[in-house]
Amino acid sequence: MRALVRTRVTFRVLAGLLAGVVLNAVVFPASAQHIEYNQVKPALIEERLHRVTDKTADREQTLHELFESAGCKEAALDEEPVKRSRTPNVVCTLQGTEDGRIVVGAHYDKVSNGHGVIDNWSGASLLPSLYQGLYGKPRHLTFAFIGFTDEEKGLVGSRDYVSHLSKEDRTRIRAMVNIDSLGLSDTKIWLTRADKNLASAAAAVAHTLNLPLGVVNVDRVGESDSRPFLDARIPVIDFHSVTQETIAILHSSRDTFSALKLMEYEDSCHLLVAYLAYLDATLGASTQPAPQPPANGAPPPASL
Repeated sequence: MRALVRTRVTFRVLAGLLAGVVLNAVVFPASAQHIEYNQVKPALIEERLHRVTDKTADREQTLHELFESAGCKEAALDEEPVKRSRTPNVVCTLQGTEDGRIVVGAHYDKVSNGHGVIDNWSGASLLPSLYQGLYGKPRHLTFAFIGFTDEEKGLVGSRDYVSHLSKEDRTRIRAMVNIDSLGLSDTKIWLTRADKNLASAAAAVAHTLNLPLGVVNVDRVGESDSRPFLDARIPVIDFHSVTQETIAILHSSRDTFSALKLMEYEDSCHLLVAYLAYLDATLGASTQPAPQPPANGAPPPASL
C-alpha cells in the first residue's frame, strides 16, 4: 500500500486558530485533490478523553461543554429530545455552502460495567476535535456532528434521529460516518457494511497520509448507530478499533483508560479529520462518488 502513492504534506501554523490546532494541507496525487484541515494537537485530544464520567446525563453535559470549548455554540449547538430517553442527542452543525450533508455520529452512553472509555467515550469525545479539525475554512457540505444517546439500549438516539428525517432530508445526506470504540488498536473499518466508495476513500486517505487502516467486520457480534441510516438507504461507514483479541474488553470492567493506546487513538483522530475533509472535497464539489484508489491499495481483508 505504501508504495502506490507518494505523499506531499505541509504543516504550518495558521494565525487566529484556536489554541492546540495546526493547519495541514494535503495533496492526493492520484486524484489531484488538495484539501486543508486543522490537526488537533494530542494534548487537547487526551484532555477531552479524560473528561469521561460514568453517568449518561453527566456524559451528555460534558459533551455539550466540549463542543462549546471547541467553538461550536449558540445556534450551531443543539440538544434534540429523544423519545423514550431521558437524555437528548447533542448536535453540533458546521454549515456548508451546498445542499448536501454528512452526519458524523458517536454514542456517548455506556453499559454499567467499566467506565466506557473505549465504548464509546473514545468516539464521543472525539467529535468536538473533528469539528475543530474542519472549522475555519469554507466547506461544501454541512457537517452534523451528533452525540447519540442510548445506543446501548437499542440504538435509541440514532433511530429517533432518522425517524424525523423527511424524504428530502435523507436524499441530502451524502454519508453517515459512525465512530465507535477507538484506541484498542490501529483504525479499522467495518467493510461488509460500508458503502464501497466511502471505504475506497478511507483507503486513499490512509495511504496518502501513511496511516494504518485495517478491516475487521463485526456483523455477527456487534451493532452500531449506522444501522438506522443504512436501513434508510443512506451510505454509511463505521470506524472502530476492535479485533478478535480485544472485543471482550467492551461491556466489561476492563473498559478503562488502561485499555486505550494513545498513539493509535491520536492516529485515528488525524485520519478521521483528513477523511472528512476529503469527503467534503470529493462529494461536495460534485455529485460524483469519491475517487477510488487502485485495487491493490485497498485495506487488507480481515474478519472477526
